Amino acid sequence: MPSTDARLLLSAVVPSAAVGAIATVISGIVAGGKGAIGAVLGTLVVLLFMGIGMLVLQRTAKKHPQLFQAMGLLLYTTQLLVLAVFLAVLKGTTVFDFKAFAFTVLATTVVWVAAQARAYMKAKIAYVEPGKTGSKS
Repeated sequence: MPSTDARLLLSAVVPSAAVGAIATVISGIVAGGKGAIGAVLGTLVVLLFMGIGMLVLQRTAKKHPQLFQAMGLLLYTTQLLVLAVFLAVLKGTTVFDFKAFAFTVLATTVVWVAAQARAYMKAKIAYVEPGKTGSKS
């Protein structure tokens, strides 16, 4: 993974993990042990889903840059739908507090997307490869 990609991934993971840790403490206080478990699982789900999505998007950008924007929109839509299905499937669980899980998923997803957008805006990524000449006719 190139250093730019690692930096972009780290820029999204760190704030999301911090929000997950805060949510775990709050959920533990409000809902007890099951709340803390739900918040930890919610944080892990978001970090896994969004991390894999970001890696897929970065690979797509490298191999097929013309598909980057369309792939990004499709990827985020798919991730949100899969997260919604995941929430629907786990709604009746008694292993952990579902509300803590759901609110943690929501909070960490919002922070991930905002942190990723900020990281992309601040990154100095060349959109033209230096040294390449135009096509010859």
